[in-house]
Amino acid sequence: MSATVIRRSTPASIRVWEAQVVTVWRAWKSSALLSMLQPLVFLGGMGFGVGALVDERSGSTAALGGLGYLAFLGPALMATTAMQTATFEASYPVMDGFKWRRAFEAMTATPVAPRDVVNGMVLWWASRILLGVTGVALVLGAIPTTRGWGLIPAALGATLCGMVFATAMGAWASTRESEASFAAVQRFIIIPLFLFGGAFYPVDSLPSALRPVAWITPLWHGVELSRGLTTSGITFAAACGHLAYLAVLTAIGYIICRITFHRRLTR
Repeated sequence: MSATVIRRSTPASIRVWEAQVVTVWRAWKSSALLSMLQPLVFLGGMGFGVGALVDERSGSTAALGGLGYLAFLGPALMATTAMQTATFEASYPVMDGFKWRRAFEAMTATPVAPRDVVNGMVLWWASRILLGVTGVALVLGAIPTTRGWGLIPAALGATLCGMVFATAMGAWASTRESEASFAAVQRFIIIPLFLFGGAFYPVDSLPSALRPVAWITPLWHGVELSRGLTTSGITFAAACGHLAYLAVLTAIGYIICRITFHRRLTR
């Protein structure tokens, strides 16, 4: 009897989140392993391999803000991982919930409201992004040049960066009837951001006409925030500015998600 009472008192959004957890629970070990293996392989190739060549060049440390290439690249991977994880989790799984399994429709046939579906999915996106970012942080914590307590706030900042992409992608996916556009989003938005968002080299090295474009992207703010917090190379005002920018974009994306999910589930 008490279990029934507890179950009914659980907020509907938590039950939606729980449904996503149950769906992927069987694969949690492989997900956790990949969250650490992927950044380890990437850091091995880019951080230690390419990084060794970059650090040999005179003036490279000054160009990277006084950092070695591994220390420059490593924290940025938290933000890029957050972006990539977010765009996947808010695309195909959302399409699955609306069209393939129609789980969202089944949920709203119960006392669960469309806003509860949105809130539950937002909680799930944040959980999944944080898991991926934590895997990168654990790898960075094992490397002397990137180890430090700053990894903890940097991971949270990267998660906020990922939520910008999750809410935007979730809003887009909830208006689609097929997954055809998802590949185009990856090819023309996510990959260019990955390459030109300041993760691999300073944005100041881009042509002057392209720098403002990079500066307004959420990934650049996430990279700068993660890197600055990890290396203690950011002022309090700058950190607050990055956080505020990412928070505003996340709030806008969330509001749009509320609208698009409600329209899809009540039409």
